[in-house]
Amino acid sequence: MSTVTVKSINDPTKTYKFVDNGEPMRGGVKDVYFSPDRKYVVATFRGKLDFNQKERLQKITNKYHSQIKNGEAGDYYLNEVFRWPIDVVEYNGLIGVIVPIYNYNYFFKKGYATSDLIQGKEKEGLWFSSSKFRNPHYPLRVATSELGNWLNYFQICVNLTRGVKKMHAMGLAHSDLSHKNVLVDPIEKTACIIDIDGLVVPGMFPAEVIGTPGFIAPEVLASKHLDKNDPNRKLPNRLTDLHALPILIYMFLLHRHPLKGGKVHDLDTEKDDLLSMGEKAMFIEHPTDATNRPKLNQVSKWDLPWADITKLPYTITGPYLKTLFDKVFIDGLHNPMQRPNAEEWEIALLKTTDLMQKCHNPTCDQKWYVFDNTNTPKCPFCGTPHQGTLPILDLYYQFQETTWKPENHRLMVYNDQYLFQWHVNRNIARNEKLTPQQKVPVGYFTFFNGKWVLVNQKLTSLKDLTEDKEVPIGTMIELTHGKKILLSNEEGGRVIVVTMANT
Repeated sequence: MSTVTVKSINDPTKTYKFVDNGEPMRGGVKDVYFSPDRKYVVATFRGKLDFNQKERLQKITNKYHSQIKNGEAGDYYLNEVFRWPIDVVEYNGLIGVIVPIYNYNYFFKKGYATSDLIQGKEKEGLWFSSSKFRNPHYPLRVATSELGNWLNYFQICVNLTRGVKKMHAMGLAHSDLSHKNVLVDPIEKTACIIDIDGLVVPGMFPAEVIGTPGFIAPEVLASKHLDKNDPNRKLPNRLTDLHALPILIYMFLLHRHPLKGGKVHDLDTEKDDLLSMGEKAMFIEHPTDATNRPKLNQVSKWDLPWADITKLPYTITGPYLKTLFDKVFIDGLHNPMQRPNAEEWEIALLKTTDLMQKCHNPTCDQKWYVFDNTNTPKCPFCGTPHQGTLPILDLYYQFQETTWKPENHRLMVYNDQYLFQWHVNRNIARNEKLTPQQKVPVGYFTFFNGKWVLVNQKLTSLKDLTEDKEVPIGTMIELTHGKKILLSNEEGGRVIVVTMANT
């Protein structure tokens, strides 16, 4: 075992050390060595890189890294959303990249429920997107202590959408987004995008790979037989990321693939795969064409109940995500320009978390579900009905002096649910740019003496419009059917209208 020192290509005054024990971790195209203090890794490419590939790495580690670092929410992006390479080195004639080590929570503490085989291994998205690894009877299932609840997966997806949003805003595309190139931790509710050294820069650095099977856009697969220089050949770009991202979201929330159904196009498996993911790709939950529905007699028993789209249809993800899934897997499947952008997914995911309810069954695996807009809601996962009354708060904004319009955004109430500034004022966006002060709750909801109430913690102009009464800080207001409450009289301040369900 020896400690090796390598020089930076970006800045020859910088050096890095790594430990070579003769047995590096082997990735697809790179060998990975740890630094002595295990704060970063040196990942060397096994093959020789050409001038263009080397220049791409220098741009990624230099220009784009500092662009993120010095931009808004730079720390959040570099510590939470990306494992961004920070430098390029040369070792024995081979090029390598310096990548900060993954946070400790991205390594399995336990791993499999039945063995320690994957303990200490990275938490690749694959372990959490697949249904069999969470099936309680599957021999190699992931330990329950690593799986988290359903609500946690929404935050994981938010991190991924923000990462894609940031890359696209910088004019970059990932080109190989898949459950193998993201790390997730459902317990800490975090996710991070890895393998960033193949970024596509339009007009400068084209994609080097077409992607990972299952995540490659149909237009890329359908034209992959053409020469790379053929104008009809489609290569990974921003719009193909916008196909891969929703597949990740769909798989993390529903643990099945949106296009892998029961329809057979060719008896040759390889040709069938090419058609079913490419030219003939079709959403398994297409509302008017049932030909690609999964056939339950052909589905592995380990994939149940998630593979049963009648029992757990995609509509359980709520109205905002359903609309976007329709847009991307029906309208945009073969028409890339129709695909929703990353920010639309981020907004839909966050608005959906406001529709969440706690399941009343203490043994429910998922613990949370999205309110189904009925008067008698129940958990789709275990069938437990909601107990007691359920206040629904619809948000309105002031369109003109005397006109208030619905915001198409509602907040479901549960015991100890918080109210935040982004609910109170429509000019405050719930995104990565929130200040610490904006993340502090301004009120909370609780069930008190048999009544639902909103306790005012910080709102200076909270008012019961129905009773025409101010609600000072430190006091509470009861939520009753039809009640109108002004949250703030500042510009952008909202009004909530209360509906009581399950009465």
